[in-house]
Amino acid sequence: MSDTENPKTNPTSNAEKDPADWTTGDEPMTGAQASYLKTLSEEAHEEFDPELNKADASIRIDELQEQTGRGR
Repeated sequence: MSDTENPKTNPTSNAEKDPADWTTGDEPMTGAQASYLKTLSEEAHEEFDPELNKADASIRIDELQEQTGRGR
């Protein structure tokens, strides 16, 4: 493995990892995710689902950021 592929020597090598590939993706969403997702949901007039896991919350955040124009 080269230095550019090794996440220990290149910390940005996996910065854009697909949420479906997260090893902790099935865990409950974090408090920060829940707070931000609730805010985005309110702005988009969409329902907030407090039962999402980390990976699904990340995907939903991306969707709502696109819809609301946040995160640009």
